[in-house]
Amino acid sequence: MSVNRTRRVISSVRGDAAGSARTYGRSVVGHAILLAHGPGALAGWDRPIAAGFALGSLCFIVGPLPGVVQLVGVGADAVIFFAGSILFTFAASLELRQATLRRGARFGMDATWWSAAVQWIGTLLFNLDTYDAMQTGLSSQQEDRLIWTPDVVGSACFLVSGVLAYRVAIHKGERGRLRHMAVINLAGCVLFMVSAIASYVVPDTGSILALAAANWTTALGAACFLVGAVLLWPNHHHVPFQEVPT
Repeated sequence: MSVNRTRRVISSVRGDAAGSARTYGRSVVGHAILLAHGPGALAGWDRPIAAGFALGSLCFIVGPLPGVVQLVGVGADAVIFFAGSILFTFAASLELRQATLRRGARFGMDATWWSAAVQWIGTLLFNLDTYDAMQTGLSSQQEDRLIWTPDVVGSACFLVSGVLAYRVAIHKGERGRLRHMAVINLAGCVLFMVSAIASYVVPDTGSILALAAANWTTALGAACFLVGAVLLWPNHHHVPFQEVPT
């Protein structure tokens, strides 16, 4: 079983382009009531989001590196990828919650919210793929169905999410850190899509379509998301806020 089959939930890391000066005290069904005002009140959420994406990225940088699976074994290497997927689902969940609170509602025509929502769906698919990759004794057909299929669909979700975030940044004329985050995030999404396609298990031979390409694009994509997570870490003070569950 190759390293590549155990990989990837590298979440797309991006700055939430929403956050113009508006009041955040509205009750959102299923969420908390945020008792603070202004976009700075939500800056505290960027820290756990960035930390989750950064730690998850490190898992997916280390996992496919040459020699790691030989050093720790296939089972332990699979656990590294699964742990990374859980960290990214945690961070993506917080990001979706943050986007929902910022706009005061779910759904609608907000591309930023949909970027976070599609990303979150992708992380759930990657949880399935990395969990199934910890199993042994799967046939080539089972690996393609249980591991490759959710992997490639999840990668497609991440690519859509990255494109939406990039378009938001371009449309709003973002410069500096936010624009860099959108570009780096999109590059990571493209690399992960390439990795997903390259990881297809050929039924006739039982081998990965392009193992080296799949592993290196996984690591490079993870490196992009790590840089994005570092850029996401807020470098300003935020307004303390209080939450009251609904």
